[in-house]
Amino acid sequence: MTSGQPGVTAGQDRIGTADLDTFYRDLQDAHLRPLWKLGPDLLPSHPHPQAIPWIWRASETYPLAARAVRAVPVDRGGERRVLSLANPGLNGQPYAAGTLWAGLQCLGPGEVAPAHRHTPGAIRFVLTGTGVWTTVSGVRCDMRPGDLVLTPSWQWHDHTNGGEQNMVWFDGLDLPLISFLDAVFYEQYPDYAQPVTDTPPADAATLAAGYADGAARQTGPDPSPLLTYRWADTDAALARLARSRDDAMVTAEFINPTNGTSALPTLSCAMSRLLPGRRTQPLRRVGNAVFVVFKGAGHSVIEGAGVDWSAGDIFVAPSWAATEHTSADGADLFVLADTPVLRALGLYREQTLAQPQHVHGILP
Repeated sequence: MTSGQPGVTAGQDRIGTADLDTFYRDLQDAHLRPLWKLGPDLLPSHPHPQAIPWIWRASETYPLAARAVRAVPVDRGGERRVLSLANPGLNGQPYAAGTLWAGLQCLGPGEVAPAHRHTPGAIRFVLTGTGVWTTVSGVRCDMRPGDLVLTPSWQWHDHTNGGEQNMVWFDGLDLPLISFLDAVFYEQYPDYAQPVTDTPPADAATLAAGYADGAARQTGPDPSPLLTYRWADTDAALARLARSRDDAMVTAEFINPTNGTSALPTLSCAMSRLLPGRRTQPLRRVGNAVFVVFKGAGHSVIEGAGVDWSAGDIFVAPSWAATEHTSADGADLFVLADTPVLRALGLYREQTLAQPQHVHGILP
């Protein structure tokens, strides 16, 4: 009598111990893995990302960016002069965290980074310099410190430095996620750069509607039509939030003003303002986050690792790493995260801890 499965006989005697090694070798040769041997790594009690808490300091990255401008030309083939942030926990991969690509892009005076497009969505948060603009599908988006510029999936984009100084900005992409999904496409524009055919919307009501109090709770497939979020509008939104509540930190997420969803379908972008002398409660959240210090200085604890930071520094909090912040004089942090994907899949969760974390190490 059989079990109904090919080659399996009910009541068959178990193989002897001496035959187990041969059995496991045969499984390996057949490209099969026995579930009973995989252990808790396959289904852990909580996320265990490979990425680790880490910081890239402006005192080191900015001089290297300046050297890159002198050493490496921008043209077809190289396409972009970018220093990718490589998390030490990811075994040499050029990713800040498992789902997030982050880097510093630098462009010298008179340079143009050629036009291309790709399915990974991208954002630009400007750190230093003026005189640069990004053209997105014909729309010229001027870039000044504190501005956020979106490059939605599969839209043509190039960068031009019309000024007289180097420009450095933060690049964020969902490249690791899109790569894991085997959905990366890339194409060069027929010409070196695209013509400017339009200007960003300037309607005050639309601009004011581009911010959510806290985090956007809705998800959707369409990117925001508002390609540029100006620092002046972001600063005003944060000031309104700070006046309306007594919290250690207020956060405004950049959203699609037409429907309230995150600015990009796969990436959340937000600005958090730490109030002077206050400490946030430790928060665990599913999903990776990259913090870019725009203004001020402060201290964070990420899963027990303490780190001091100041303007221009970039640090990462991996998924489910308890994170808390404080700043003696106040600070503004730009935050890039993968939250929209997790919300869309019903996987997002967070947990606030009642007590501050015990610091057991310091990030270099």
